Amino acid sequence: MGLTRRLRVTQRAMGRAMLGLSLRDQIRNEEIRRRTRVTDTAQRVVKLKWQWAGNITLERENVRRWGLKVLEWRPRTGKRSVGRPPTRWTDDIRRVAGSR
Repeated sequence: MGLTRRLRVTQRAMGRAMLGLSLRDQIRNEEIRRRTRVTDTAQRVVKLKWQWAGNITLERENVRRWGLKVLEWRPRTGKRSVGRPPTRWTDDIRRVAGSR
């Protein structure tokens, strides 16, 4: 979630810079997005991720394709990293769609 939030903040800052606005002008983000005609980057990333996941599920009959191997790949580097493991693409998809 932190990365998504940073992406949205950066996009808002760039939109304000394109319009020559500052935070003191107190113009809503929806208004800035309407004026710049730029779509929300975080929503676009999620949409593309789901399109890719749908494309991978259609490749079930051809198991040798690299897409499924990438989804199920677990690197073995020898040592585990400290802290929480990084979120994988499949974790996000399972969180929304379920395990099947």
